[in-house]
Amino acid sequence: MEWDPRLYKWEQIANVVAERIGDGTYPPLTLISEVKLQEEFDVARVTVRKAMEALRERELITTKPGKGSIVAPQ
Repeated sequence: MEWDPRLYKWEQIANVVAERIGDGTYPPLTLISEVKLQEEFDVARVTVRKAMEALRERELITTKPGKGSIVAPQ
């Protein structure tokens, strides 16, 4: 991925995941792996967690401790 220097990496990751949710790549109730996103984007885990937090705030995902993050039902 080509990083846009005007945005934080976590913002860009959140935008990519939101796009995937919107286009159906990640359908409702799909588990989203922080580890896989970390590997895919080659970033620190804290960066992925910040992106996930932004997605929770946009109500695109829900997270349960010990269970992970899933795409929210539409």
